[in-house]
Amino acid sequence: MSIVTLNDRGVRSVSAFGSIHTGSMVFIKKLTASSSGTLDFVDGTSDVVLDSTYKEYMFTFNNMHPSSGSDFKFQGNAAGGSGFNETMTTTFFYAYHKEDGSDPTLMYNTGKDQAQATGYQIISADGTGTDADNCLSGYLHLFNPSSTTFVKHYMSRISNTNGGGSSTYMCDCYSAGYFNTTSAIDEISFKFGSGNIDAGDICLYGIL
Repeated sequence: MSIVTLNDRGVRSVSAFGSIHTGSMVFIKKLTASSSGTLDFVDGTSDVVLDSTYKEYMFTFNNMHPSSGSDFKFQGNAAGGSGFNETMTTTFFYAYHKEDGSDPTLMYNTGKDQAQATGYQIISADGTGTDADNCLSGYLHLFNPSSTTFVKHYMSRISNTNGGGSSTYMCDCYSAGYFNTTSAIDEISFKFGSGNIDAGDICLYGIL
């Protein structure tokens, strides 16, 4: 069993019963959307750190609201690369049900995974709604992106609203996979599948 605490600077400490192991979560950068096509984190630009300083990074998503109902996605660039089109192999499953309690479902979705493909990876479900109160929140972990020996694994979990009005669904979404490259990944891009990110913020943390 572990205990997680935050100090007055927002730094996380983790300790386990029977051990003295501790860890911390160090804030790096916050990007805030305002009708933005993408939100991109580029190592060495605007105080972004995405290199060998940390072996694990975490992105948090807070109240991401789309201009049109579409999936939330991400991709990366290898060092020196461009286009956000790295080869990925991924998985995606989710649980969902409607506000009226109907249609409870747990399923794997083959339409949202990739097998050695280069598209943006979907990490939310079936289009976050555009109602004024609809949004998504969650997080994504990226492991050892600076490695030049291993592929680069990620895991994400997203909670999002889908649809609108009486047809609104709650979706609990899980995705995991890897960038199939031994080159360092030093740029990460987030976007909705169509339209803009109307509002919301993404924070980047390094994990010690």
